[in-house]
Amino acid sequence: MNPKYIMIGGFLGAGKTSTISRLAKQFIKQGKRVAIVTNDQASDLVDTFSLRSQGFSVGEVAGACFCCNFNELTQTMESLTSHSLPDLILAEPVGSCTDLVATVLKPLEMVYGMPLDIAPYGVILKPSHGKKILEGKTGCGFTPKAEYIFKKQIEEADFILLNRIDELSPSDIYNLENLIYEKFPNKPILKISAKTGFGFDALHSLYINPNSDRSTSFRNTSLELDYDIYAEGEAELGWLNCQVEVRSGSPFLLDTLLVHIIQGLGARFLVQGFEAAHLKTIGLYEGFYAVANLVSNETGPELSLPSGVSVPFANVVINARVGTDPVTLEQCVRDQIESTMNALDAQAKITSLQSFRPGRPIPTHRIS
Repeated sequence: MNPKYIMIGGFLGAGKTSTISRLAKQFIKQGKRVAIVTNDQASDLVDTFSLRSQGFSVGEVAGACFCCNFNELTQTMESLTSHSLPDLILAEPVGSCTDLVATVLKPLEMVYGMPLDIAPYGVILKPSHGKKILEGKTGCGFTPKAEYIFKKQIEEADFILLNRIDELSPSDIYNLENLIYEKFPNKPILKISAKTGFGFDALHSLYINPNSDRSTSFRNTSLELDYDIYAEGEAELGWLNCQVEVRSGSPFLLDTLLVHIIQGLGARFLVQGFEAAHLKTIGLYEGFYAVANLVSNETGPELSLPSGVSVPFANVVINARVGTDPVTLEQCVRDQIESTMNALDAQAKITSLQSFRPGRPIPTHRIS
């Protein structure tokens, strides 16, 4: 049988990595062989470190999105399948990308030589930003051009994954579903929680036994997209990836270190009026790891994967996607690292740092 290619999209901070991790574990328990491909505009990706730390076979496409680096995507898949062919390839595209049906899924079907079974394309909707954007509220943190990308992601989806329902009241869920149906009529919605596992049996069933008509109907129609607006919307976000070595004369709690960094950065952005699309950090120490993140200005920091260990040193990776310019973003991160080190009586050495705005997307292929 051909490997099944499952790509799960969604805006920055929607919960793609957590969803892919839980789904991969569910497939592995059933004896399936799973490979994962992550994607980012730069190297040093928290998602890659996190998934590899959980024991998954992971390849990374760095430096450009899947659509603009299609050849590296296929080469990465081939490297993951060189020893044994997986049953499933789970792919996580960049959270600010759209038009992925025409630039990734169709080229995989029609250009790439390796036979793949392309699964229906699910896009995760993040409630904290989704509600405000779909309601059309002004001053909701992102500009209309950035919101344009969010809406186009939902428009091209075969189905919508409404994530984090464990954090919503029944009335919130009802109102959000109505908003989605109003803006995107007849779009299937599957309610899930990547944290608790709610809805994952239904999601698993959808991928194993998809309706053949539904799995192709959306991908037979190309997305109408203004690439000027798309490019300008992406460029309005500052991106930062960095690695830090942290050492102390006495052991410190790895979880506390990460939460202090995320909490401090969130407070800085809130005070200065910068919308946090997603902040995430992972701490690694000799087989132990912890992950903390923040998905919007309205939510607090979350220790999504606690370690519970005290360590004398750690390698820390920080990813930030924020509505401000890269220079300001970098200074905020440097200042927060210094503040955290002072609070924990530790020392930090930044070993790599990239801060930038994404360039204009130029797809390798676009099949309409």
